[in-house]
Amino acid sequence: MPLIAIAYLIFLAAPVLLLALGSFGENWSNTLLPNGMTGRWYAEVASDPSFRRAFVTSLQVVGTTCALNLLIGLPLAYAIQAGARGGVRIAARLVTLMPVAVPELVLAFGFILVFSSDALPWLGSFWLLAAGHLVLTLPYTVTALVADMEQLRLDEYEHAAATLGASFAARLRDVTLPLLGTSLMSAMLTVAALSIGEFQLSNLVSGFLSRTYPVVLLQAFYGATGFACAATIVLLSLAILASLASSLTARFAGSSKAEPVA
Repeated sequence: MPLIAIAYLIFLAAPVLLLALGSFGENWSNTLLPNGMTGRWYAEVASDPSFRRAFVTSLQVVGTTCALNLLIGLPLAYAIQAGARGGVRIAARLVTLMPVAVPELVLAFGFILVFSSDALPWLGSFWLLAAGHLVLTLPYTVTALVADMEQLRLDEYEHAAATLGASFAARLRDVTLPLLGTSLMSAMLTVAALSIGEFQLSNLVSGFLSRTYPVVLLQAFYGATGFACAATIVLLSLAILASLASSLTARFAGSSKAEPVA
């Protein structure tokens, strides 16, 4: 078993290491490893107008997606946890998780059919792209928040506050949000990691001015290999940082959950 685990880790790490080497290689053509060493590929990525614009667009999409997840995901998770019971609760969670089960290409083609009509000519717009990212990431937010609400026994704390005369707004401000603060942060970091690297739906529904970084990155592989490797490492670094931050926040949340439960 340890040999299998080591082989699997090598299999996962090898492409990333080769990309890192290629991003500093002067030339890489028909050889296992690149020749020479240079840092000019990163400078070219930073100075390329299309990549700079795509990078800013990706950050804007990520920020908008996180904000929409907060505005929609928290009330939806609260409604499922507090209001839904029995079959209604199961049905609500199944509907919420449906975007995870449906392939992204199917969702993208649905967006194309609906939003390229005369009635809804929104295909290629920034907000439609952000809505697509919301559909893909919302299940992760809702699932994580519902699980944390149950583990924290949020309903018991809210019931205790209600018996003391606290209004819904007061319970939300003084009980719900403080207890879920770390969980919300972890969920948003997960959403950011998923959104920054999303390609399939973005490639089909984004317009020329709303292309995200992964969409522009695909075109780089038709040109200089070192440039493409450097651009890929930039994207990979952002996703890894968001994933690590999400894991650390989730670990901190796990340690803090033991206090109210105890």
